[in-house]
Amino acid sequence: MALVLILQLLSLFPPASYSKPWLGVQPAAVVTPGVNVTLRCRAPQVAWRFALFKPGETGPLLFRDVSSELAEFFLEEVTLAQGGSYCCSYRRPDWKPGVWSQPSDELELLVTEQLPRPSLVALPGPVVARGANVSLRCAGRVRGMSFALYREGVAAPLQFRDSAQRWADFPLPGARAPGTYSCYYHTPSAPYVLSQRSEPLVISSEDSGSSDYTRGNLVRLGLAGLVLISLGALVAFDWRSQKRAPGGAGP
Repeated sequence: MALVLILQLLSLFPPASYSKPWLGVQPAAVVTPGVNVTLRCRAPQVAWRFALFKPGETGPLLFRDVSSELAEFFLEEVTLAQGGSYCCSYRRPDWKPGVWSQPSDELELLVTEQLPRPSLVALPGPVVARGANVSLRCAGRVRGMSFALYREGVAAPLQFRDSAQRWADFPLPGARAPGTYSCYYHTPSAPYVLSQRSEPLVISSEDSGSSDYTRGNLVRLGLAGLVLISLGALVAFDWRSQKRAPGGAGP
């Protein structure tokens, strides 16, 4: 929305017949500070001039004059401030002065030392019914990441998943699901950017609750039995003591 307002203010907004270009990024849309980034604007036809825009700026950031369908914009040693949304437009020499194509879809460039912590939830829930399976969903805030699932007590990742979405699902067989899990995600290729681990998630089974209840009852019954036996022993000892007392007091 902000980009459309910029183009309108600059009298650059063209008729809808001028097809929008496509904007891509290399090496990745998520990078650490100091990495060189290339934004590639590809037009559906041979163009004469390309422009790179960033919402919030008063005008185009960069121009490229090339007689081609592709223009590259270089961002050297990117900083945290250069993260954000970008888009591009193009124009041909036979178009009216000041007329540009529709802007490309916005591209989100994330420049960060560490990705935000993901969330981990159980589907349909953290308590697994007998004979049922469960799926753990690790969800981040960036698309196209690689995800890893960990289980407490196991050093190596339990499962890996690459996903075009902001999340990845890890199916688990219900019989072996109970345990404590966590996950994280990272960029699928170098330079790697990692997230923090998710908060731990405890998966339990319905049987474990009932067995715990049964074990608790058995423990309580055992303790009650020990108390009764102890009381019985004390009563017997007291009775024997009283029975011997007259004989011990005689001449």
